[in-house]
Amino acid sequence: VGKSFKLIIDNNSGFSHKAEQQWTLKNYNYTKYHTMEDIYKWINMNVAEYPDLASSQFLGMTSENRPIYLLKIGIRTDTPKKAVWMDCGIHAREWIAPAFCQWFVKEILQKHKEDEKLNTMLQNLDFYVTPVLNIDGYIYSWLNSSTRLWRKSRSAPPANCTCFGVDLNRNFDATWGTLGISSDCCSDMYCGTGPNSEPEAKAVTEFLSRRKDQFLCFLTIHSRGQLLLYPYGNPEKKAPNYKELKELGESASKAIKDVHGMVYRVGSPPELLYNNSGSSRDWAKDIGIEFVYTFELRDNGTYGFLLPEEQIQPTCEEVFAGARTIISHAHDKHFPSSAVPSAPALWIAVLAAWISFQTFT
Repeated sequence: VGKSFKLIIDNNSGFSHKAEQQWTLKNYNYTKYHTMEDIYKWINMNVAEYPDLASSQFLGMTSENRPIYLLKIGIRTDTPKKAVWMDCGIHAREWIAPAFCQWFVKEILQKHKEDEKLNTMLQNLDFYVTPVLNIDGYIYSWLNSSTRLWRKSRSAPPANCTCFGVDLNRNFDATWGTLGISSDCCSDMYCGTGPNSEPEAKAVTEFLSRRKDQFLCFLTIHSRGQLLLYPYGNPEKKAPNYKELKELGESASKAIKDVHGMVYRVGSPPELLYNNSGSSRDWAKDIGIEFVYTFELRDNGTYGFLLPEEQIQPTCEEVFAGARTIISHAHDKHFPSSAVPSAPALWIAVLAAWISFQTFT
């Protein structure tokens, strides 16, 4: 990563524990929160360990001139592929989100060989995973206890203001600046000076706009509240496939509950939270991506954004099940010949084959 990587190391002192200096991908601890220094190294190690599956791509630069990288994961083929987007850490204080993105990558890279369904999806889909989108804010949240709950980016204040940062999830060009926002630059929900005014939001929109027909699924990972949110934040708008999004969200919620018994409610932001505008979720739906969800991870009030590390693994396990449910549905809808039959369908096929065999013997 060169000079930019050195800059990150120099400015990333964690207050709860220092960055681990001696580790490899095999002993990387997925049940700890990691500094941005660690996450940059982790990206590079995945590319080195899985050269046939993983590559890193430059997404853009942050306000403080740090590089944003994503991991592209998939089995290389000569045929056109569809894609899944996942981003984590758009809000700095939501540390469980980057932890989940790392867990998600680990699962698909380590288990695809023995997991037939994962392997099939990697043949047909490319996964684009951005472990931390709001890198400047994430690093700032690691400085000390007074910055731990920082939410926004770290962009310089506009004229006549002294407060840094923009809520990146209010900065996208989706009914920007209309609902659930603030024009006060000192507010946690300050939406910026205009749609896509922030380089982090602009990087995402430019990357996806060039490839929008490729993407089946857009998942953006947040905390907290244990929610699965589909578009829109505007109560007067409804997604064309609203019914399917709701039903699929309920299936994902059931898959989540089946892991550790945790309940994740499903609905649109106005139904479950509040009206909002300028979210990446709504923008992704506006450009035509079919399956779009915001995951709000644990917890539901006890720890808030300070989720203990002992909850990282169970949170990641349950949310992986939910995300897999959504991705599998999107995959099977567009690659029906690759779909694994349901148990009843499988038994019907077996019975039909047996009857056919009896008829001709």
